[in-house]
Amino acid sequence: METKNYFKIGTIVNTHGIRGELKIKAITDFADDRFQKGQAIYRLDRGKYVKETIAKARVHKGMWLVTFEGVDNINQVEIFKGQDIFVDEADRADLDDGEYYYNEIIGCTVVDLNGQTMGEIKEIMTTGANDVWIMKRPKGKDGLIPVIDDVVKEVNVADKLITIDVLEGLFDDEN
Repeated sequence: METKNYFKIGTIVNTHGIRGELKIKAITDFADDRFQKGQAIYRLDRGKYVKETIAKARVHKGMWLVTFEGVDNINQVEIFKGQDIFVDEADRADLDDGEYYYNEIIGCTVVDLNGQTMGEIKEIMTTGANDVWIMKRPKGKDGLIPVIDDVVKEVNVADKLITIDVLEGLFDDEN
């Protein structure tokens, strides 16, 4: 039996018009690629992944308006509202060196330059300038790690290990 991994790329938030268009809030850095005509995506419908092929897509007021092949009426898609949209792991593009998918980072153990364990990445916050990794520490508040070269020294996704340089002031709330 083949096991597939799916990764969330958005949520169907509403319908748009009467011709079966869906309004999707995208949560992917690759929305232009994911929502192209002919691309396969998956809806999570009552615990099952249902494959859909994109017939049309466009951006409107910060949302993606998408029509699936074989759909031409609002009545066919009303029940899709609230469903999450996924991409098959096999359809994800290879990233350049120094780029990572969120699922590769979340759950990684964070160590300092001396190899001392600092915590584990639990969430990623996207900001305008750079991402910030939120680290669950054994004690105290979560740590915020700016994803910049001065701080993040090595990322080893195979071993789920991230080495950081704890710059002065980075975790001052420990005391």
